[in-house]
Amino acid sequence: MRRSSHEEAPPRSAIAPAAPLRYDAPMMQLRYVRVDVFTDRALMGNPLAVFTNARGVSDATMQRLAREMNLSETVFLLPPTDGGHCRLRIFTPTMEVPFAGHPVLGTAFVVGEPLTVDVLALETAKGIVYVRLERENARGVFGWMNQPLPTVAPFPETDALLRALGVTATALPVERYDNGPTHAMVCLATQGEVAALRPDLTALAALDALCVSVFAYDGAEVLTRVFAPAGGVPEDPATGSAAGPLALHLARHGRLAWGSAIRIAQGESLGRPSELHARASGGESGATCVEVGGSAVIIGRGELRLPI
Repeated sequence: MRRSSHEEAPPRSAIAPAAPLRYDAPMMQLRYVRVDVFTDRALMGNPLAVFTNARGVSDATMQRLAREMNLSETVFLLPPTDGGHCRLRIFTPTMEVPFAGHPVLGTAFVVGEPLTVDVLALETAKGIVYVRLERENARGVFGWMNQPLPTVAPFPETDALLRALGVTATALPVERYDNGPTHAMVCLATQGEVAALRPDLTALAALDALCVSVFAYDGAEVLTRVFAPAGGVPEDPATGSAAGPLALHLARHGRLAWGSAIRIAQGESLGRPSELHARASGGESGATCVEVGGSAVIIGRGELRLPI
């Protein structure tokens, strides 16, 4: 817009210059490790950032750092308070969550790298999660985590959920599992239907579940896709917190024997194929143990410098 002849531009000296960046100012140095989880190959699976010493970092800064990393989740490690090896705080780009699977498993590989123990006790807001590492030449190559037992209830918005997914029928009842994050479990008849999904993410974000797990089981392998737009994650490459409820869902509805392990394929639609393993032990009276396993690879380390 042109300035009128009656307006005068302010003199250059009247415009306050931006404050210069002071490289000699006190800085907080935050080191992190990058891990690809639920894969044994770099640049596959679900990426994770683990800040190894978050003492003195505020809640707001943790959330901003998680948004900066822009991954499904980012972990901040703190000294233990309940007898574990360390305490975890887990953030998506938009919120803190009390538990999530790939952050816990990935953190176990990071914390377990310098330690000689095979069972790690990781403190989360849902309690201590134990991860058993299998090693080759002292290097962790596979881990099994004992997940919090989820609560189960009918999903109250099934019709709206199916509309948002663009499907008309399910192979099993749609139920809501809560093991920290909430999961709506949707079983379709074929893997082709799962692969072809083009959901309405805005509609999914409005439903009463952080994650929507859509899967098909052919008796040998489960193909799953997990959408979590309410948490800032349109689609997740690998979702450990959903894998345990998935095995429990199949066992509760007679599609899988209690205690049998399943292999779950996820992330292919995102170009980051992932492999998860899960099993639920129990019986008619309910689940007694839910375990999720997978590999992880440490692919890099870095440091962020923030003004104090």
